[in-house]
Amino acid sequence: MVAAETFRDEGQAADVTDTAPTGRALPHPKREEIRLEAVLHALSDPMRLQIVRELAAREAELTCSQFELPVTKSTTTHHFRVLRESGVVRQVYRGTAKMNGLRRDDLDGLFPGLLDSLLAAADRQAGRLGDGS
Repeated sequence: MVAAETFRDEGQAADVTDTAPTGRALPHPKREEIRLEAVLHALSDPMRLQIVRELAAREAELTCSQFELPVTKSTTTHHFRVLRESGVVRQVYRGTAKMNGLRRDDLDGLFPGLLDSLLAAADRQAGRLGDGS
């Protein structure tokens, strides 16, 4: 079970998910703190959009290493951090693995139809450009 607690960073409260006994906790915005501008910014990058498309298609949590991205490990880490801090994904440690899950319920509750529209548009674009991404 995932335990949530409050995390304070520069006076801002955020949810923190901690499943590791070592106290490795990752800050996440609370549902009511997720902003449309941050979500759109996060999804404007092709690599981050690819991550979200794969999470949506697989409908499961995936480790960071399960994504085949044509970028360095540090750049991949940056992309996951942007997605987490914007409220698009939730990251939790399970043992030594950092699991990533799409926050579909939160996004659909705040912005009905947005995620499905963006994913459908990305699919159409990939088909049109023939890049499969």
